[in-house]
Amino acid sequence: MHTRAQARLQVVAGPMFAGKSEELLRRVRRARIAGLEVEVVSHALDDRRGDGLVSSHSGLSVPSRSVPDVPALIAAVQARGLDLVAIDEAQFFGPGLVPAVDELVAGGVTVVVSGLCITFDGRPFEPLPALMAMAEDVLKLTAVCAICGEDAAFHQRIAGVAAGEADVPTPAHVGGIESYQARCRRHFTGAARP
Repeated sequence: MHTRAQARLQVVAGPMFAGKSEELLRRVRRARIAGLEVEVVSHALDDRRGDGLVSSHSGLSVPSRSVPDVPALIAAVQARGLDLVAIDEAQFFGPGLVPAVDELVAGGVTVVVSGLCITFDGRPFEPLPALMAMAEDVLKLTAVCAICGEDAAFHQRIAGVAAGEADVPTPAHVGGIESYQARCRRHFTGAARP
């Protein structure tokens, strides 16, 4: 007899190229093997690898429900008897994701969230820091520095940066290795220095 476990909030965070989506996909596969009802959700802004698909830089992928905002996310998953909701690229949903995730978990659904916890210029990137504070489980990943090969907790934009440009990605800023590099603290130059 399958006993439903207590719902939890799990957060997978880090810079670009750290394997966040790959870890999310690993957790989704495990949940499906366990016979759980799972829904994978991605933000409509992230269509780099096709609409309705969450994929990792290593080539793993699963179909997802692509939604434009938090109300659409809630509408897509509520009252469906789900055991687990996996949300990729959570930073695109903004701060409204925090109470929505809290409501899902309170309603008995385990939520796994992955996304950037830091902007390309080295600042906390909400809603990930707030979700990390609320989570039962947090996995903070690092990438590999493109300059020296050390652990990289940062990423920096290397293409298309104009002086005074906003630090929050817009649809034009969604990108990958052509626009960003993982950097260790020593080689990270994108932070606003005092």
